[in-house]
Amino acid sequence: MVPINNTTMESELLAWLPQGTVCRMLRIPRGQGTLTLAGIPAYVAQATAMAETFAGGAVDLVVYGCTAAGILAGPRRDAEIAAALSAIAGKPAVTTANSMVTSLRHAGARNIALVTPYSDLVNVRLTAFLAQAGIGVKNLSSFGAANVDELGAIDSAAVAQRARDAMNADCDALFIACSQLPTHAIVDQLADEFRRPVWSSIKATAWQACRAMESEEQG
Repeated sequence: MVPINNTTMESELLAWLPQGTVCRMLRIPRGQGTLTLAGIPAYVAQATAMAETFAGGAVDLVVYGCTAAGILAGPRRDAEIAAALSAIAGKPAVTTANSMVTSLRHAGARNIALVTPYSDLVNVRLTAFLAQAGIGVKNLSSFGAANVDELGAIDSAAVAQRARDAMNADCDALFIACSQLPTHAIVDQLADEFRRPVWSSIKATAWQACRAMESEEQG
């Protein structure tokens, strides 16, 4: 499940998931502007209503792939959203916001460099979201996209340059936030270059999805 304007997550998620994985994409309606705190209740309500189409269907896992929505909702509400989606579908559900935290904890990251496309407000909420998990943002570089058109125009080369600008010796990992930003072609290269872990919203979500499915199979 992604915002209606997302053009990146489906292809990149499948590139990181096991070969043969099939993805059924549901696009959550939203306006042309970026998500705001005031818009989160309606956005979440639309997402949970749309998830009813998963009930009883042939799905193994639900992915709620909107980083900003999870950030603005906050950790507790994000967990509630995951639980609601799981209850509706009768299957495990993972969120990109939680996957971000889990992947950074797995990497042992405590002070990170962060690249985002977000407004100042969302960046503040994101920093607080990470702080609640014991993860500090040492350096932040944001594109400050004002609308979905500006967001959709950001390519992987621009993301890589932002990453290089943000990363320094004080950072023990890099995270690239937002499931619209293309990162599949650059994260391994950046990790080799920095010699430190590099995660992105989509990579973290794919990793967490695999972990959820392994746990389901073992259970």
